Amino acid sequence: MLDNMQVLGRETGLATQNKVLRNTYAMLGLTMIPTVIGAMVGMNMNFAFAAMHPFMFAIGAMVVLYGLFAAISANRNSSIGVVLLLGLTFLLGLMLGPILQYALNLRNGAQIVGLAAGGTGIVLLTMSAIATTTKKDFSFMGKFLLVGIILLIVASLANIFLQIPAMALALSGIGVLLFSGFILYDVSRIVTGGETNYIMATLSLYMSIYNLFTSLLQLLMGLMGNND
Repeated sequence: MLDNMQVLGRETGLATQNKVLRNTYAMLGLTMIPTVIGAMVGMNMNFAFAAMHPFMFAIGAMVVLYGLFAAISANRNSSIGVVLLLGLTFLLGLMLGPILQYALNLRNGAQIVGLAAGGTGIVLLTMSAIATTTKKDFSFMGKFLLVGIILLIVASLANIFLQIPAMALALSGIGVLLFSGFILYDVSRIVTGGETNYIMATLSLYMSIYNLFTSLLQLLMGLMGNND
């Protein structure tokens, strides 16, 4: 009897995890719509203030984003959370404006953007496949990734003043590795039952994908960018 209950419990838990994973991927696909719309709007905006005051712009953007993160978390079990999440992805799409403007002004800019998008997709598929097929618990990566992201943010803010090209390139490379690890960690948490709310799962995975794309785009621009 006890064995039957344990089997039933495992099957129920597995069904819940699969449902969360399906809902997360469906919601993730939906978030791409406001992201693309926001990016298209952003590419036609004037970001002169951001160019003149990059540190203030970065701090202001972080305050707004973390405010939205908190609001989404507070409404994770309601449709308001979905609306806030879609609003956040539109805003983040908008914030892609400056980097896309710069990239597409390069002679091979369209190719670089395409490579960054394709590379992001390959990393997402690879890390998702590893997490779902092995079903290994990668939660041990959490503390390392947290420390890594804090150091990356601090170093990135410092380089706004230092303006060291080699440092910017190195930080982009570190970002690619770090956010690839975050994708593995995020999907693993869903597969192992560490995250049971699809709105929060989507938020975490979306941010990992978004930051991976921007890091990869910056890295490719630094390595392949051609102004001639």
